[in-house]
Amino acid sequence: MDRADFDAATMRLALAEAEAAARAGEVPVGAVLVGPDGAVLARAHNLVEARRDPTAHAEMLAIREAAAQLGAKRLPGCALYVTLEPCAMCATAASFARLSRVVFAAPDPKGGGVLHGPRIFAQPTCHWRCEVEQGPFAEEAGESLRSFFRARREGGGA
Repeated sequence: MDRADFDAATMRLALAEAEAAARAGEVPVGAVLVGPDGAVLARAHNLVEARRDPTAHAEMLAIREAAAQLGAKRLPGCALYVTLEPCAMCATAASFARLSRVVFAAPDPKGGGVLHGPRIFAQPTCHWRCEVEQGPFAEEAGESLRSFFRARREGGGA
């Protein structure tokens, strides 16, 4: 399987996680972390509401799970696939974990921390710069988020 096909297959797993988040009333963001060999180490979706934890973003949960599974604080050679451009917190965690790649679907001009906002990996104080790519399924991931927030606005949700 070539890299583009692998990226697409892995992002589909992240999209499934995002769908699980939406069904649970969470912002529909999903993440998958794969090891250097391409094996899935962790899958997660946002659990901010369920855990009442502002750091329970899909990326943070996947990084924590993979680190625990490997018994390591650094995850060199690993790649994170996420349905939305990581925020500054999640981008910084990816840097601290020494991830090799971050692949995201939908850009986030308002809250993103990679291509938008603070652009964490472009800062001179960033000690580890992950390779970043906007990957496949941007439209699908973006529509999932738009639909989720539209339904909340129409339903009077917070």
